[in-house]
Amino acid sequence: MSTLLIVVIVVAALVLVVLASRAARRASARRRVERERLTERAGAHRDEAQAHAAKASELAEQEQAARTKAAAAEEDAARLARLAEQKRDRARQLDEESDAASERVRRERERATAHGLKADEINDEL
Repeated sequence: MSTLLIVVIVVAALVLVVLASRAARRASARRRVERERLTERAGAHRDEAQAHAAKASELAEQEQAARTKAAAAEEDAARLARLAEQKRDRARQLDEESDAASERVRRERERATAHGLKADEINDEL
């Protein structure tokens, strides 16, 4: 009986070793499949990251172009504002000169009238 018991124990041990070996191979295969799946996912994420980085670069170039245009427009606006201020100053100056000329015209007409009256008086005396 002891030989039979030993044979049963050895067979049971061998069955356990075979089952453990199969379980280990299955676990190894699962880990390999999982690694491959994760590698594919990582590759997909890398591709997506590269696409986003390319888009970000493109948008950064567009942003820089827009900022350059905005700066040029701002410079133009400042230049035109200075020009407008100069034109306003010149218009004020011309307006003042026009007022002064108008005043001189009025005085000269008054003098002409006064001299005309004086001339009429002299003619009447003759």
